[in-house]
Amino acid sequence: MNTFGKIYEVVKRIPKGKVATYGQIAAYAGNPHWSQVVGYALHSNPDPDSIPCFRVVNRFGELSSAFAFGGINMQQSLLEEDGVEVRDGKVDLTVYQWDGK
Repeated sequence: MNTFGKIYEVVKRIPKGKVATYGQIAAYAGNPHWSQVVGYALHSNPDPDSIPCFRVVNRFGELSSAFAFGGINMQQSLLEEDGVEVRDGKVDLTVYQWDGK
């Protein structure tokens, strides 16, 4: 499986109501130095219905200003539909961060 494929498989595992960071996704995909690669992969997500890239935030819990499928407002809407509270463009990672299980 190629790098993007590994990333997509990890992102598919993030449960509804949780988020993960780019670094987390990189580590679970096999290389903790791939954070930027995760961003590239999510920006070119071939199947947003199956690969919930909106559940990925930065290490501070901030939403992406360049969310590939409609901008920051769309990412916030999708997260809120998922049950994740967003305040000032940010998610509380102590509450909503996925534990990888």
